[in-house]
Amino acid sequence: MKPGSPKIFIQRAAIVAVCCCYTFGAAAYVSTAVTRARDLGVPFEGTPGKLNAITDVRGVEVGQTTLVEGEGKLVVGQGPVRTGVTAIFPLGKENSDTPVPAAVYSFNGNGEMTGAEWVEESGFLEGPVLLTNTHSVGVTRDAVVEWGTRKFPDTEHFSLPVVAETWDGELNDINGFHVKKEDVFSALDRATGGPVEEGNAGGGTGMRAFGFKAGIGTASRVIAIGEYRFCLGVLVQANFARRDNLVVAGVPVGKEIIDLQPLYHKEFEKEGSILVVIATDAPLLPDQLKRLAKRAALGVARTGGVSTNSSGDLFIAFSTAVPASAGIRQQWSTLRNDDLDPLLAATPQGTEEAIINALIAARTMKGINNNTFFALPHDRLREVLRKYNRLLGE
Repeated sequence: MKPGSPKIFIQRAAIVAVCCCYTFGAAAYVSTAVTRARDLGVPFEGTPGKLNAITDVRGVEVGQTTLVEGEGKLVVGQGPVRTGVTAIFPLGKENSDTPVPAAVYSFNGNGEMTGAEWVEESGFLEGPVLLTNTHSVGVTRDAVVEWGTRKFPDTEHFSLPVVAETWDGELNDINGFHVKKEDVFSALDRATGGPVEEGNAGGGTGMRAFGFKAGIGTASRVIAIGEYRFCLGVLVQANFARRDNLVVAGVPVGKEIIDLQPLYHKEFEKEGSILVVIATDAPLLPDQLKRLAKRAALGVARTGGVSTNSSGDLFIAFSTAVPASAGIRQQWSTLRNDDLDPLLAATPQGTEEAIINALIAARTMKGINNNTFFALPHDRLREVLRKYNRLLGE
């Protein structure tokens, strides 16, 4: 790291926006100035919400802290730093002491998700979900406990928070432990609805996928079940898979774009992991949410991921439809299993698009020892899709 190099401390929070997730048709998704997969003409199945983000699910808020510091040679404890924290609140931070129905699924367990056993046992998520790097799980978990007990001093929740990780040690001084509790507090405090920053943001700052730079990605789907309208949103932290596996809209992009390989000064772990967070406002039981969580694996597979031995492929799904309290009872109103198919289909659709959005949004990043992961080139992606007659509108 260059002596005296400035620290760039970027706190990312979504822009406040009012969203309606229940508009069907071509005008449902409103493109922004930020380039995303649909803006490039990548075709996807399903109808997105207005923001095409997990925050299309009413109540969901996302906050991010992005840490970028230094350049050049790795000096453990000093940098370079390329990491951060992403926080997802099911009912917003002001209602984060209200448990929501939830389920977890480990497709391949070479990773960590704290609090997962209690979600599995109880069927509820108590508090937010946080994503960070592998060696910052501990400080992040402790910070969530402290934040929650300060904000809700009388709550019995927040003791077993959900914090999940992927490895950013190819670009980040991961053994320098640069995520501090104040960084976690910032992500939690700044959480809001609206657009979600993708790519090099929050927990995804130093992540890569398919040999390209990647990170945070999100997408949503609006669906009809009878006379009712529901929304399902997905957020991923993508840090997985080999270049030659990459598939975009059914096209073998990884076999077509074989250059722009990572510049790395020793052999690196090529497979990696992916975290998937699924939110919906559909009223579901925990076992039904488990069925959604399992379907995220199908979305990962659509992009070419195969979940290798070294993968930490961990998924969590929750519903914002909280059962009503009636004394010692809870009154549940849930969908029938026979009516779940649209939600089961929306989950891999949203997961696939969220992963591709992470790739599209990410920017080329140089990290420790000048290791470099290049951004997926937009123009060449369009050329490949055109070659296979998969470019939308052509």
